[in-house]
Amino acid sequence: MSLLITGGRIIDRDGERIGDVRVVDAHVAEVGPALEPGDDDRVIDAAGLVVSPGFVDLHVHLREPGREEAETIETGSRAAALGGYTAVVAMPNTDPTQDSVEVVDFVRRQGERAGLCEVLPSGSITVGRAGETLTPFAELAGAGVTLFTDDGNGVQDPLLMRRALEYADGLGITLAQHCEVERLTAGAVMHEGDCCSRLGLPGWPAIAEELMLHRDIELVRLTGVPMHFLHLSTARSVELVRRAKADGLSITAEATPHHFSLTDERLASYDAIYKVNPPLRTAHDIAAIRAGLADGTIDAIATDHAPHVAEAKEQPLDQAPPGMLGLETALGVSLAHLDMPLAEVIAAMSWKPASIAGVADRHGRPIAVGEPANLAVFDPDVEWEVIPARLASKSRNTPYVGVALRGRVVHTIFNGHAVVVDGIAGR
Repeated sequence: MSLLITGGRIIDRDGERIGDVRVVDAHVAEVGPALEPGDDDRVIDAAGLVVSPGFVDLHVHLREPGREEAETIETGSRAAALGGYTAVVAMPNTDPTQDSVEVVDFVRRQGERAGLCEVLPSGSITVGRAGETLTPFAELAGAGVTLFTDDGNGVQDPLLMRRALEYADGLGITLAQHCEVERLTAGAVMHEGDCCSRLGLPGWPAIAEELMLHRDIELVRLTGVPMHFLHLSTARSVELVRRAKADGLSITAEATPHHFSLTDERLASYDAIYKVNPPLRTAHDIAAIRAGLADGTIDAIATDHAPHVAEAKEQPLDQAPPGMLGLETALGVSLAHLDMPLAEVIAAMSWKPASIAGVADRHGRPIAVGEPANLAVFDPDVEWEVIPARLASKSRNTPYVGVALRGRVVHTIFNGHAVVVDGIAGR
C-alpha cells in the first residue's frame, strides 16, 4: 500500500508550493498537482495543512535504560511521533551510561522495535559522564554514534575538553557541550536575579553558562574542530555565539521552547514543574534567544524533553530534579512565541538539526521524487491547550497547562509509514 497526501502546502528547503505527495516503499514517488489516487493508495487529506520534512530533535531524554518508570524508548518515541519528529537524539545520562557499544546498540534496537521514529543514541564524552576519562570515540563512532555529550554535566576540565576535541578530529562526529561551571551553581534552584532575591531562593548565575561557553569557543578556535552547544539560555551566550560565527568558527547552537517562552518569574509559585537546567531566565534573555533564532545565530530548536515521575517533581525545589516534557508541545510553543516566517521555524526543527545530528541523508530532506519519506503534516493555525492525561509520555511534568499554543501535528510519516494519523499514534 502507498500513501497519497493531497492538497497540502508543501514547505521544505527548496521553497513553498501547493501539491500532492505520493509515497511508495519508504520514498517519495511523485509530487505534483492533483495526482490521481491509485487502487492501493491510502489517501490523507492535507488541505489547509502544511506538509514538511519531519522534525529532528537534538536533545531528548528517553530514560531507558535505568529509569523506565519515567519514560521508555517506546513511550518517548510515541510522544516524538505525535510531535512531528521522525528522528530524536537520545541523551546518554541513562543507567548504565551510553558510553559503550553494548548500551548504544540496546538503545538503537529499542527504537527500532518501537518503529515510531528513528532513535539516535548519543555517546557520552567521558566514561560514566564522570568528567575524568574519555570514552572510546572511534569505537562508538564505528557503532553509528555521531553526537557525544555529557549532558546534565559540563566537562569541567579544560584540558580534558581540549583532548576530546583533538580526539574527535577526523572521526566525523560532533561534540555537544552542556555549558555549566558547577562551582558556580552548587545548590542553585533558579536564575540568579531579582526574582530569586525576592523569593529568597539560591540563584544560578548566567556567568556559569557563559564562562564555559567562552572557554569552549576558544578551544574550537585553537583546535579547529567543530562543536555544538546545548540549550543556550542567556543573552550573553547568544552574543558570544554570534561573534564566534562572525569570526568563522565552526560552531552550532540550540535553544529550547521553554527558554524562549517562560521566564524565571514562574518560580514565584515554588512549583518544581518550572525547575530546569539551565534555569528559566529573564524577559531580556528570552528576547535575545528569540532574536538569535531569527537571525540564525542559534541554529536549532531542541526540546530537552526530560520526563520525571510525579513524586519526584512534588519534592521541595532544592530536592526536585530539573526538567520538563517537550516533544508534543514544541511546535505549538514555537509558533505561538516566535516571530519568524514559518519556513524558518521548520528549518530550525528539521533540516538544520538533521545536519548537526549527521542524519541529513535521510531526515530534513527536500520533498522530491526519490527522497526518503520522513514527513510531518500539521495545522499551523489551530489553537489548543495541553491536557496532561492525554500526553503519550509516561510522565506529566509539562509547564504548559493552561497556556495557549498554536500549531499542532495531524499526521507523521516515518520511513513511508503513517505512524500518526489524525493526531493518533498507530502503534
